[in-house]
Amino acid sequence: MFAVLKTGGKQYRVQAGDVLRVEKLAANAGETVQFNEILMVGSTVGAPLVDGAAVQAEVIEQIKADKVITYVKRRRKHSSQRTRGHRQQLTLLRVTDVLEKGGDKSGVKEAIGARTAGASYVAEAKPAAKKAAPKKAEKAEKRAAKADDAPKAAVGTRPANLLSEAREGGADDLKLISGVGPKLEELLHENGVFHFDQIAAWKKAEIEYMDDQLSFHGRIERDEWIKQAKDLAKDKKD
Repeated sequence: MFAVLKTGGKQYRVQAGDVLRVEKLAANAGETVQFNEILMVGSTVGAPLVDGAAVQAEVIEQIKADKVITYVKRRRKHSSQRTRGHRQQLTLLRVTDVLEKGGDKSGVKEAIGARTAGASYVAEAKPAAKKAAPKKAEKAEKRAAKADDAPKAAVGTRPANLLSEAREGGADDLKLISGVGPKLEELLHENGVFHFDQIAAWKKAEIEYMDDQLSFHGRIERDEWIKQAKDLAKDKKD
């Protein structure tokens, strides 16, 4: 007997013994789960679901799909481009039983998507995980730990134009520099960089210092930040 079930926004035609991949479920390998959204079983068609019908399956393992590469190019005055990779999280299952009725009384754990399972799934899957600290508190702890570490030899020269806050009128949109996204912009702000003219004024020793502080590994020179910042600062004045 076959059935058509719905999970993760998709429909699957299955029968006992089938192995299929579905959107990640809140379940661990070896567990048995039950799908209750059955659109059709045998010759019975639901309206939209078949009452009492269910499909039971054993979780084989949690896996990832093949990598998908996306390429994004922004068209604007100072364009940027970015390549990203993504692997969808999936659950590999083996169908063990197709129930035409009685599924609502089986007592088997319901198959729930991992995203809808919420904190209960995270706690179940990772019991030893620490409660995430608020972002600001976490950053403060990191800064304190860094200050307590044994001093290391300084690299380069600290720029004299670093600021504690943006000048009047607000910070420049540093994301206009190719390769700078929201997170990197936030990191620059934390290190006292808010304006194009600050970056444009850096010399070699200052670039080395900022590379070391931000763990950029030569990114500033490789992406020509100084040249971009000079052009952007000039356009701002015009």
